[in-house]
Order: sequence, then structure tokens, then C-alpha cells
Amino acid sequence: MKFYATSALALILGAGTASAQQTEVNILRVQPGDEEQAFYAEVEAAYEAEHPDIDVVFEYIANEAYKSKLPTLLQSDARPDVFYSWGGETLREQAEAGFLRSIGDVVPEDVLATFPQAALEAYTVDGELYGLPLYATEVVFWVNTDLTEQAGVDHTAIETWDDLLQAVQTLKDAGVTPIIAGGQDKWPVHFYWSYLALREGGPDVVTAAMEGGDTTFESEPFVAAGEDMAELVALEPFQPGVMGTTYETASGMFADGQGAFHLMGDWDYLPMRGRATDGVGLSDDQLAIMRFPTISDPVTEGGDGATLGGINGWAVSADASDEAVDFLTFLLNQDNQETVAERGIFIPIVEGADSALSNPFFQQVASDIQNSDYHQVFLDQYLGASVGATVNDVSADLIAGATTPEEAAARVREAWDFR
Repeated sequence: MKFYATSALALILGAGTASAQQTEVNILRVQPGDEEQAFYAEVEAAYEAEHPDIDVVFEYIANEAYKSKLPTLLQSDARPDVFYSWGGETLREQAEAGFLRSIGDVVPEDVLATFPQAALEAYTVDGELYGLPLYATEVVFWVNTDLTEQAGVDHTAIETWDDLLQAVQTLKDAGVTPIIAGGQDKWPVHFYWSYLALREGGPDVVTAAMEGGDTTFESEPFVAAGEDMAELVALEPFQPGVMGTTYETASGMFADGQGAFHLMGDWDYLPMRGRATDGVGLSDDQLAIMRFPTISDPVTEGGDGATLGGINGWAVSADASDEAVDFLTFLLNQDNQETVAERGIFIPIVEGADSALSNPFFQQVASDIQNSDYHQVFLDQYLGASVGATVNDVSADLIAGATTPEEAAARVREAWDFR
């Protein structure tokens, strides 16, 4: 009995020593769908099998909570090693604050060569690489073809903003809610103002306003974007209570068949179904995607071919270990990214992996991004946290009819000038 107790104690101490020797890699991600979480669990298990001295831990936080908690986490001892990032000015602000680790000298050259240079630039600040891209996204109109056909609307014929406005009126006349939107969270409706600014002002209008000079965020294209939104709002196109509806609720409402259109990123393909009342939602046969319409008479020509979306990926925090960077490169290797393509989880950005895409919607999005004149990253991220919040605020106020196009543009300019 004494021998048994001594042996048991030795085993316990041994197990504690082994555990203490493990390096923990903490990954923080905005809450994805179940299929993506399952994929991460598989990658985690595969990596840990090859590296028994490393413990990878994924944590997921809902979108709005993630945005509010991340700045505090980065300033604390509980900061993650790797965290989900939209890049843009927010990444620059994090780098300048000393929250990020430069990884350009740690990631092997052959790994870097698997990413498009433009995607790497999205995670580069002043020549230093602080993260790696995961996928590119496009904001599109998701279409419930059952409802559009019921109302006599041909979504494939919608090319201009005027066409969309006419379709909205036709849907209303047929008793169909034209558009589902999550106005409470604000960012889902900033897609309207952002896209319309690109269409009105051309693909360089945002960068020109950031640089200053003759173009500012109060210039005519940005005011015109608000005026275009006002035309839509005047038709009362959204579901009742739009400003009290969250993104997640709106996503589920569209999947439940409660509206004809939903302006949202391609990433919503699987999550919307999980949010449906029956957990299934609309079938592929009931769905279509539609590019954001053009403007018949824009302020400046050239914005027709621009796409809006993200080059989403991962940033590495200042105290992250080499092991954390190594896991990140493993997560993003060719085999793993082909897996997500085959399963239709998202459109990977690793070169060549998109050839495994079987989902027709993702194939269309990949083609749209590849053929676009310019891919604009979400303005609420691209312009930095404070200015981005103002863009979201004015977009929501325009949807609610609580501000004018001129006031909205002036507020964004003021936020940019005083950031």
C-alpha cells in the first residue's frame, strides 16, 4: 500500500511537471459558425499530436463583445497570443501602441510566398508584418429567390441603384418585406454608405479623403452616398423594428424567409442557417447572390467595378511565442486551407486553395474579388476604431432618418480630422 501511494504521488507530480512544461498558445476569434469551429478543433488536435509540448486553446466571443473587449484584453496580462483582425487603421493603431509582434523574420519565406502580396500588405505597418491573412470577403446582397419570384422581381436584372429602388417598391406592393437588416449593431448598415461612396466617388475616393487635399469626407461623393440612402429609406424597405434588430437576429430572419434581400458578407452563408428557427434555413435552390448595384449618374466615374469586403486574418500580440507563430503558419498551410474550401466554410486566401471551392456562391465571390478594380476593406476597420465608429453611427442614423446626408458626411470628416 505504501508503494502504491508513493507511485501514485510520483505519477501525479510527473503529470504536473509535464503540464507545466507545455507552452500554451491562446487564439481569440470572433464567434464563427459551428462548421468553422469544428475545423479549428481538427487543426488544433492535429498540431498538438505533432507537438505534444504545446497546448492550443481557441476562445470565441460574439462580434460586438469582441470589438469592445479586445482593446482591454490587449492591455492586460490576459491578452491572446493570436487574435482575429480586420487589418486597416485599427491594426496600425495596435502596432503603434506596442500591442503587436513583428513576425516577418519568423515566418519562413516559402510560407510567405503562398500569400498574395496585397493580402500581406493588409497586415503590414511601416514595412513590418504583424499578422497573416485568412480569407477575403465580399459584401453582397443575399437574395431569397422564392420571394423575388413571388413578387415578380428578376434579381438578375437589377444593375443600378434605381433598379434596386424599383424592386423594393415592387416587393412592397406584393406584400413582401424587401430588406432585412441588423440596424442595432450599426456595422451591417454601414455597408450601404460605404458601397455608395465608392460607386459615387470612384475606387480612390476613400484613400483620397484620408490623404486630405481637394477631397475630404465631406466632399460631394460622400454626401451623395447619404442622399442615395435617403431615397431607399423613404421607401420604408426594412422589416419592422430594424433599429432594434441585431446582426445575428437579422441573419436568422433572412434564413427564415422573412425578407427578400439581406446585404451581408459571403461569410454569412453557413451561420445564417444555424440561426434559422429550424437550424436549416433556405436551401441553395432558394438562394442567390447579387453584386451591389452601380449608380446611373455618379459624381465621379469609375466606381462600378469596386468591391467592398475584408481581407480578414490574424494578428500576433507582442508577447506571443515563436510556437504561436508556428501554429498560425500550420493553420494557414495549403492542406488546411483546401479543406475549408472543399467544405465551403470560407474562401481561403492562400494561393491555389480556392481551386478546391465547390460552393457556387463562393466561386462567384472569388471571381468578383479577382476581377474587381479595387477591393475596399470595411470602412469601420479601415479608418480606425474611432472614425470607424462614426461611420457606423452616421449610417445607422441615416437608416433611422435621424440625420441628413450633409450632416453625416460632416461628422465623418470631423472624426477623421480630429482622430
